Amino acid sequence: MTLIVTTTSELQRIAPPALPQASEEYSRPYQDQLNNVIRLYLNRINTLVGQIQADKTIFPALTVYTVATLPSAATSGAGARSFVSDALAPVFGSTVVTGGAVKTPVYSDGTNWKVG
Repeated sequence: MTLIVTTTSELQRIAPPALPQASEEYSRPYQDQLNNVIRLYLNRINTLVGQIQADKTIFPALTVYTVATLPSAATSGAGARSFVSDALAPVFGSTVVTGGAVKTPVYSDGTNWKVG
């Protein structure tokens, strides 16, 4: 699955840390060093998650349409995604049909809107 990120801020890639080599016996300095390495790594992950949550354009909300009001699948382009509120008995991968009350995600194959 491909996610499209629509943001102007750059997300930094976080590399896993090189953990210190363990000694044969328990060592308080080793445990402290290991805890510090892990704490720093988790702080970087926490910062990244905060950046994603603060920037609402990274995962924009999908507009909910009725099947009749969906934009053209051809104009939207293959891979475009949306959400409908009135699908009739949706089956994954089939062309979405109006007339029901089922809420379901849809995607464009370039010609039709498909359930999924």
